[in-house]
Amino acid sequence: MLFDQLSAVSPHAPVVLDPKRASLNYGAMLAHQQRMLAAFNGAGITRNDRVAIVMPNGAEMAVALLSVMAGATAAPLNPNYRASEYSFYLTDLNAKALLIQYDLVSDARAVARQLRIPIIELVPELNAPAGIFSLSLPESHMRPIFAQSQDEALVLHTSGTTGRPKIVPLTQANLLASVDHITATLQLTAADRCLNVMPLFHIHGIVAALLGSLLSGGSIICSTGYHPVDFFTWLTDLRPTWYTAVPTIHQAVLTQLERQPLSPERIALRFARSSSSALPASVMRGLEAALRIPVIEAYGMTEASHQITSNPLPPGKRKMNSVGLAWGVDAAVVTAEGDFCKPDERGEIAIKGDNVIEGYEKNAEANERSFFDGWFRTGDEGYLDEEGYLFITGRLKEMINRGGEKIAPLEVDAVLLAHPAVHQALTFAVPHDLLGEDVGAVIVLHEGATATAAEIREFAAE
Repeated sequence: MLFDQLSAVSPHAPVVLDPKRASLNYGAMLAHQQRMLAAFNGAGITRNDRVAIVMPNGAEMAVALLSVMAGATAAPLNPNYRASEYSFYLTDLNAKALLIQYDLVSDARAVARQLRIPIIELVPELNAPAGIFSLSLPESHMRPIFAQSQDEALVLHTSGTTGRPKIVPLTQANLLASVDHITATLQLTAADRCLNVMPLFHIHGIVAALLGSLLSGGSIICSTGYHPVDFFTWLTDLRPTWYTAVPTIHQAVLTQLERQPLSPERIALRFARSSSSALPASVMRGLEAALRIPVIEAYGMTEASHQITSNPLPPGKRKMNSVGLAWGVDAAVVTAEGDFCKPDERGEIAIKGDNVIEGYEKNAEANERSFFDGWFRTGDEGYLDEEGYLFITGRLKEMINRGGEKIAPLEVDAVLLAHPAVHQALTFAVPHDLLGEDVGAVIVLHEGATATAAEIREFAAE
């Protein structure tokens, strides 16, 4: 499915770019994918077999993901995990093999040997275009076996209420549906070039940045991650048309811009996108003023193959503090009993659509709690306004219960961030003998700014 979609793009179009190497075009990438998939098939790895991937961010990681997803199941893991974490994830995934970069120092190898999981080493070919590599597998001349629509393409873990992560299996069809929604939202075309600074073991980077770019016929700059000096060099030298990131990265970009302003005439950005957590309004306004581009806030989660809602690009209406409209997915707000809420009435956000999983793996309790009548309960609290724009007010399980009064941490964050001395703020529940819970917060002040705790409390009280 994914391979078929990629095959429809012009073979000569550039696809994977690396800041230091020649770019790879679609034709060469697809031919390389077929060779790699044939090698996997020759080693007995085929449709719905899970291949754990432990690699640093970059062009090879991007093409490795695509190669595995073409005919098996990719299970990318954080390369910074410790042995105990690799032991849990590799066992929980029932991994058929571990794909790891040959020179990466990682506990994953020792754990895989202990679990008797075959290890496949990946060696980047540094004299070839970005993303080309060889494998420690014999070359196979068999015809590669490609994945089908309902085959599992990607499997990730998401946090669980009991502390045990839940397995989220995403099919080829789930991913394609989400990418269709993203490309429509962002109006992506073959002329677009994404600067990816998100990790490719996270749904945000995999679906929005990587698959969104490729399946729209565009290209992607595969960086090793966010580095302030390099980021601004890439903006001016490689001229991406967009980037997508979490709010902490946007905050870092804005901080760097405040220190070293960048002339908007030197860059080709037409928008920036934010997702995965709430973007402070002050950061959005600051970025828009500094770069003279719209900053589009979206709402997504792993169980929805990433995107659920998004604010539209101009001239569409964007609403501050809203995560926008549903694109290709049904979004509603429901009560604990499953009844639909009226506009502006708070409740739990629920979704359904082709991009949403059918259920967690091996977790009947979570499925019973999260799914009803075809809808998936996100665990997020919010409301829809009269125009269908979604506002998130907090996580239901993060709500602070102060003597029976429910307080959304995000709302307190917004007040604290409005103080001119406050750079970052995080609100949370603290134990209280009488009330059960009270409101606590940690703040970071702007460089050179001063403020006392009493001053911050007085400001918030107003």
